[in-house]
Amino acid sequence: MTSLDDAVREEIDASLADVDAELARRYPGDPGTRRPVHTVYVPADVFAPSTVRSWGDRALAALDEHAPDAASFAAVLGLPDELAESVHDRVRAKLEREPVEDLRVDFEDGYGRRPDAEEDETAARAARLVQQAYADGTAPPYAGIRTKCMETAVRARGIRTTDVFLTALVRSGGLPDGLVLTLPKVTYPQQVTAFVRLLDAFERTHGLAEGRLRFEIQIETSQSILAADGTATVARMIDAARGRATGLHYGTFDYSASVGVSPAHQASDHPAADHAKAVMQVAAAGTGVRVSDGSTNVLPVGTTDRVHQAWRLHYGLTRRALARAYYQGWDMHPGHLPTRYAAVYAFYREGLDQVAARLAGYVAKSGGQVVMDEPATAKALAGHLLRGVDCGALDTEEVARLTGLGRPGLDAYARTGHGPATG
Repeated sequence: MTSLDDAVREEIDASLADVDAELARRYPGDPGTRRPVHTVYVPADVFAPSTVRSWGDRALAALDEHAPDAASFAAVLGLPDELAESVHDRVRAKLEREPVEDLRVDFEDGYGRRPDAEEDETAARAARLVQQAYADGTAPPYAGIRTKCMETAVRARGIRTTDVFLTALVRSGGLPDGLVLTLPKVTYPQQVTAFVRLLDAFERTHGLAEGRLRFEIQIETSQSILAADGTATVARMIDAARGRATGLHYGTFDYSASVGVSPAHQASDHPAADHAKAVMQVAAAGTGVRVSDGSTNVLPVGTTDRVHQAWRLHYGLTRRALARAYYQGWDMHPGHLPTRYAAVYAFYREGLDQVAARLAGYVAKSGGQVVMDEPATAKALAGHLLRGVDCGALDTEEVARLTGLGRPGLDAYARTGHGPATG
């Protein structure tokens, strides 16, 4: 049947051993964990036990005042009739049950420069509140802090706040599973390396497993996209994180300002923003590091007309990001929550039947398939459905009914595109 003996294959295997190891290290694929649809930033000095519930209540109040029923909400956003009731009801249920998916207590731009003693106390207090929220079940799925960056002027303060916050967590019950750290204004890979050293040192000091502490990298400067030597800095930052990076978050306004975009045109759909996020997306692909879009600073406050205008803008930007595979963004005001979830839910519900049918056809390998999908597409289809389930846009039962797959089956296809192992 063949002409070559095993020695040829063995020689090729040996020649590619280093490449195989490099591929496995650099491109492990998506971690398969839940992905939040947004991040909410709250200044550290105003963070309170009631923050998450307050955001949900204020969002519900905005709906009651400016779009009190499914028809009026759909009219504002241009939702089709067949989605109006489902999206509206799911948005309200989400705001009542889990209004915030990812919370960041902000010690950077939202907090500013304070006396050291004050920031120490605020950081320790934030840790106590986060720990208590996880203990009593009121915490969002993910929560943590954004510290000051690794630039000279604020480096010592950022290091100390990180230490105070993490130390208080360890001493008051341990690190919660949903803990997230955010490192802002990263310009050089060496700043990422420095943060890794900080986390390494903390883990050794407290006997934690190596790599337990992970973090997001905020992309807010032009140099974080393109280095002076013409290379993509962001790719080198991911490598410098040594497996600790979980996300790349685009900072709309800092980045726009860094490339000279005037304030009136600083937005997440500006061409400069599209370029930066495209580079981030390609650099992160396959690494397990996720890309998040930025935010809008147009707040839905004031008269009903102004709220509706802000809602339409936010809804449109969120839908645009979702179509470009940026499945997460920032929300700056409780009034953004209704349109965040409306956009996300409409995105997943409007394509449910088609996505589910394609995956079911792939699983069955039926001759009647309208679209002939590859394993990579099956992986994407399963991942799409899982994201919809996790955020509340879809129900596990309806997905199982349409695809024939329960959660374990969807997880298996989302990891490999080939489904559960058999034998």
